Amino acid sequence: MVETIINIGLVLLVIWFVVNRFLPIKGVRIISVVQLKKELRKKDVHYIDVRTPIEFHTNHILGFKNIPLHELPKRVHELSKDKEVIVICQSGMRSAKASKLLKKLGFQRVTNVKGGMNSWSKRLI
Repeated sequence: MVETIINIGLVLLVIWFVVNRFLPIKGVRIISVVQLKKELRKKDVHYIDVRTPIEFHTNHILGFKNIPLHELPKRVHELSKDKEVIVICQSGMRSAKASKLLKKLGFQRVTNVKGGMNSWSKRLI
């Protein structure tokens, strides 16, 4: 009986983890790199690249500011909550984490670029 309860608990925990990890973040807009190209014309937006400085300097999109994901909590003061924040990384995973963090910190207009720089680079080929 106890073993069954533990197994059910573990299954529920795994399901919760998978759902929490892969469902879109509530209140975060998700765009493709094709949409991003059109969005780059906007003026009153923070464009944030959350990759490492080495990744950023190797290849980045003009207009994006590099704030690595691990530095975002202590550098969030550099961003205005009145502006939209568009976030990109290499594949979309770190930018999803950054988007979730920004929403928790009170940013209302947060956008994540699906596929990140991998998709951006493929689009240019």
